[in-house]
Amino acid sequence: MAYTQTIGYQATADEKKRFLSRTYGWMALALILSAATAYFVANSPTLILLLWGHNALGFWILAVAEIVLVFILSTNVHKMKLGTVAFFFVLYSVINGATLASVFAAFSLPTIGQAFLCAALLYGTMSFYGARTSRNLASWGRYLLMALIGLVIVGVVNLIIMLITKQTLAWIDWVIDIATVIIFTLLTAYDSQKILRAAEHADGSEAFQKLAIYGALDMYLDFINIFLTILRIFGRVRKD
Repeated sequence: MAYTQTIGYQATADEKKRFLSRTYGWMALALILSAATAYFVANSPTLILLLWGHNALGFWILAVAEIVLVFILSTNVHKMKLGTVAFFFVLYSVINGATLASVFAAFSLPTIGQAFLCAALLYGTMSFYGARTSRNLASWGRYLLMALIGLVIVGVVNLIIMLITKQTLAWIDWVIDIATVIIFTLLTAYDSQKILRAAEHADGSEAFQKLAIYGALDMYLDFINIFLTILRIFGRVRKD
């Protein structure tokens, strides 16, 4: 998320508050849309069949669509109109909700609720830290990105090993899950501070309104990844 206006501009208290309200408001909307979509799809046999039938073709189409949408937003957000950015953001939230429908089939509602509460507490704590700490977290970005790339590589290697040997290496799954929680927890603090820094220069223009939506996407992805990983950990613990 990059600045789009003159960095020397200092936002008033009201402008800063409006920017932060927009950012977290968009994030909250995304979570609500995703949860509602996931629940609706999970309770529709027809939609479940469309997603998971024929070797889960529907699921993979939506998964690819998510990647495409994130790529489009991350590379073209400053060129798009505000309405287009908002539309793509809402569309992503709905599509992601559809892909998360399997959560309701794989886990009980109490387990989902407990994982959501733990994720919310962890997310809230790190978001507060990122917004309040006097320490500059900008340098975290490159290291967290490298860690994330490394995590993806380990995940791919683990998948290949599983496909070849037809066996799951439980200890690698644990390492991946724990590392995922740590990385996205730190990203939460990093992104929270980044959003706060942007708010200090927000002038209420369309550019910063779009920036608020993109910031919401960052925070939304942080929370979803923390939630899903904690959910997997809970499921694995109860299975063992």
